[in-house]
Amino acid sequence: MPDRQSITRAALRMGPHNGAHRVAFRAGVSVAVPLLLLLALDRVDWSIYAAFGAFTSLYGRNHVGLSRTQMQVTLGVLLTGSVGLGAWVATSHERAWLAVPVAGLVAAIGSWFSEVQDWHPPGTLFLIFGFAAVASIPADVGDIPVALAVAAGSATFSVLVGSLGAAWRHVRAGHPRRQTGRRRIVWSATARRHIARNVAGVLVAGGLATAMGVGHPYWAMVSAVVPLTVRDLLPQVVRGVQRVVGTALGLVLAAVLLSLDLPSLALILLVVLLQVGAELLVGRNYALALIVITPLALLMVHIVAPTPTGTLLLDRGVETLVGAVIGVLIGYLTRDRRRA
Repeated sequence: MPDRQSITRAALRMGPHNGAHRVAFRAGVSVAVPLLLLLALDRVDWSIYAAFGAFTSLYGRNHVGLSRTQMQVTLGVLLTGSVGLGAWVATSHERAWLAVPVAGLVAAIGSWFSEVQDWHPPGTLFLIFGFAAVASIPADVGDIPVALAVAAGSATFSVLVGSLGAAWRHVRAGHPRRQTGRRRIVWSATARRHIARNVAGVLVAGGLATAMGVGHPYWAMVSAVVPLTVRDLLPQVVRGVQRVVGTALGLVLAAVLLSLDLPSLALILLVVLLQVGAELLVGRNYALALIVITPLALLMVHIVAPTPTGTLLLDRGVETLVGAVIGVLIGYLTRDRRRA
């Protein structure tokens, strides 16, 4: 295992700004417009579908032009499919246990696409989050087409926001639009191990959290894949530590915000503000970003399925710890011993 000094130094490191304000602006607009539209239509109960479709805007930070658009279109389709699949699972009385193997399938598909398209952010975290969060809320068959339509509309709007931004910079600069080349993928044992790790993390964490009877087992699944978005053991441990510490600090902020009992409009504006803050920070320091990501995730769920604050905070804390430990443990057990 890496030594404590190396873990601490890496966990506290601050990355460059690297144009994060552009991604943050796109994310804020992509979330705000669909949520405000649903509020105007008095359909705030559909906001979770729109929010996950809007996550399309988070992808392609390191890509420009057609390359980013292609990546975001792929993510829009996959995120919409994950939300629809979650709504289907939510119609089952056995949704808690059914969600675990289906989430494993989502992890496999997402990990494969992440490898092929060189996603940024990498990995399958948002697909699993979108699927499992929707699957946890009871639904009927009529909710499935609604979930698909709302998520697809939100994802499409996110792609348009990203494309318009790129077109505006092209017009303003007055030179041909740059394109980002695709990374050539070699299907080595490393790539296969990476995909298998993510599937194993989701299945083990989801199964354990469900067996424990914790109220939101999908947070354990998401926390398990966070360390596994990177390949080597040191960054995996760092990601796990940052996930736990950042979540603990974020729970304090979440407790304050949830205690305010804000009306729907204020909650939506707060979600947008937190989304912008998350994108400004996530590339610089993951633990710091989690201070705003944690209340963001809790508020998104609370808008649709209100839960007592104490229960919500406890579930998030316990499942984050369980998932992060499982993710790091899987990374350790499956590490490339020859490279080590």
